[in-house]
Amino acid sequence: MSSSTEIFHALDDKDAGTVAAMRQALAPIKGTINSPAARGLFDEVMEHTPDAPGITYEAGTVGGVPGIWCLPPDKRPDKFILYCHGGAYVLGSARAFRHLAGQIAARTRSATFVPDYRLAPEHPFPAAVTDAVAVYRGLCDLAPKSIAIAGDSAGGGLALTLLALMQAEAVAGKVLAPIAGVAMSPWTDLALTGASMTERAEADPLLTRDMLSRTAALYLNGQAADMETASPLYGSLADLPPIHIHVGEDEILLDDARRYARRAQAAGSDVRLNVWQGMAHVFPANVGTLAASEKALDLIGQFLTATFDR
Repeated sequence: MSSSTEIFHALDDKDAGTVAAMRQALAPIKGTINSPAARGLFDEVMEHTPDAPGITYEAGTVGGVPGIWCLPPDKRPDKFILYCHGGAYVLGSARAFRHLAGQIAARTRSATFVPDYRLAPEHPFPAAVTDAVAVYRGLCDLAPKSIAIAGDSAGGGLALTLLALMQAEAVAGKVLAPIAGVAMSPWTDLALTGASMTERAEADPLLTRDMLSRTAALYLNGQAADMETASPLYGSLADLPPIHIHVGEDEILLDDARRYARRAQAAGSDVRLNVWQGMAHVFPANVGTLAASEKALDLIGQFLTATFDR
C-alpha cells in the first residue's frame, strides 16, 4: 500500500536565535567545502556532533570495506543499521560521522556500521555504490533478522540507491530485504535540476549549486548524472520498504527530497517526508545545539525501532 505524507515542522522559538548565529558563522565558508583539500576541515566540523551516552566505537571491516561500528551497551544482536556518511562523494569519513550515526544507534539499540566507502576523485563512480553493496552483503553474512539503511546528504542519496538495489536482490533471493530507509537531506539528483537549486539559493547558509556541480563532476568522472545508480531520483522506486526523509526548508536540496518522495509514492512505496522550517543541510548533526535536531533524531529512532519491532 502506498502512502506519502509531508509533515511540516515549524521553527521552535528556542532555535530562532541559534539559527541566526549559525548562519552568520557559516557565511564566510558557504560553497567553499567542495574539494579533497577540504577533507580535514570537513571532518573536524562533523566531529563536533556530540557522542550519544554509552555508545562505544570499534574499527571493523564488513564485506571487505573498513569502517567503524557504533555499539550501544544494550544492543540487540540481530538488528543492524548501515549508515552512509555524507560529504558530496569527495569528503567525509566513518570517524567524522561516527557521532551522528551513534545518535541513531543509541535510539534504536542497534549496532550501526559506518563504512569508509571510497571517495572521488581518486575513486570515482561507481566505487561508492560498489562498496555500499559489498557492506550490505557482508552484513547479511552475519545472519541478522533485520537491516535498515540510513545516511545523510550524498550518503542519503547513496542509502536510497542501496535500498533499491538490495530490494531487487532480495526479490531474486540473493540477500535479506532491507526493512527500512532513512535519509537526512538526501542528494538524489546529481543533475541538479530541482527548482530549489535557485529558489532556496539565498536561504541556504552552506551549499551552493556551483559547489555541488563541482563535486558531482569529480564523482561522475564524465558519466551521466541521471543514471539510477548515481541519482536515485531516476531509479525504480516501486516496492521499496518504508522510508522516512528529513530535510531543512532552507536548503537547495529541498526539492531533491520532495521529488524523490513524490515519485516513490507514485510508484507505490511508503514515504514520509519531514520538512523543518528554518533548518539547513543535515541539521540533525547539530543535536545538543538545536531543539529541532533532537526532535528529528528522536523521530528517526522511533520509526526504526517500530519497524524493527514489527
